[in-house]
Amino acid sequence: MSDAVNKAVILARGLGTRMQKEAEGVELDEQARKAADAGAKALIPIGGRPFLDYGIQELLDAGFSEICLVVAPDNSVLRDYYRGVSDRSQHFTISFAYQAQPEGTANAVAAAQDFVGVDEFVMVNCDNLYSVPALRTLRESPAGSCYLAGFDRDAMVAKGNIEPERIARFAAVQVDANWNLEKIVEKPERPEDYMVDGTVYVSMNLFRFTPAIFTACDAIDRDPVRGEFELPTAVQFMMDHGLAPVRVIPVAEGVFDMTSKADIGPLQQRLIERRLSFQRTLSSK
Repeated sequence: MSDAVNKAVILARGLGTRMQKEAEGVELDEQARKAADAGAKALIPIGGRPFLDYGIQELLDAGFSEICLVVAPDNSVLRDYYRGVSDRSQHFTISFAYQAQPEGTANAVAAAQDFVGVDEFVMVNCDNLYSVPALRTLRESPAGSCYLAGFDRDAMVAKGNIEPERIARFAAVQVDANWNLEKIVEKPERPEDYMVDGTVYVSMNLFRFTPAIFTACDAIDRDPVRGEFELPTAVQFMMDHGLAPVRVIPVAEGVFDMTSKADIGPLQQRLIERRLSFQRTLSSK
């Protein structure tokens, strides 16, 4: 029996507040500016296609066939577009889970419980474009454990679009000698304190979960500062209470990140030759 999972959950509910902020010296066409001003990162056009299309393509190339988008109940534009994509495909399905309010990433994951059922699944962000090797590694890992992709910070700089100053503030991954996760350290003051064999590994929110994560998401309290239900808190709860082990898989890959208006132009250039295997919907502009 294969350990590979077929289900992927994409978190696409966020408000995109950083994307809505103006970026000095950034020129955007009308369609891109409209999507960016609305915080609709998944729908920002890249080569005539929504940015999220490229993330879905990477999932398909990695072997996933069942995809769930966690969205706002009133996001009819995104929902209608991807319902059309799914209806036109014979090789994969896209379904939807609804997060009533933007109450954090753990709350978003919990919204996908009916889609997941008793299966294991991989979870990704809609505003990050992960590589096929990174996705496939998590997809094909042995069943029964949870996994976090630990991204080599230097490889992220070399292969992605995130400058070193930003990556220095990303969550560091603390592991034991056997690569079991001990803690996700948010915005570490000294990332070098968490080096493993001379390398700092960071979290880009690329996980493979068992259904145990839903118990943890339901059990945690809101973050006292942000007021939201945070996924790292749920992961820590899951480990602390023995619900499931979490293994860190080191990954020497880049990630393309769509956070601010300044990211749009460079990504349009980097992805201009990327070809997609599925059709856009007839109703898309």
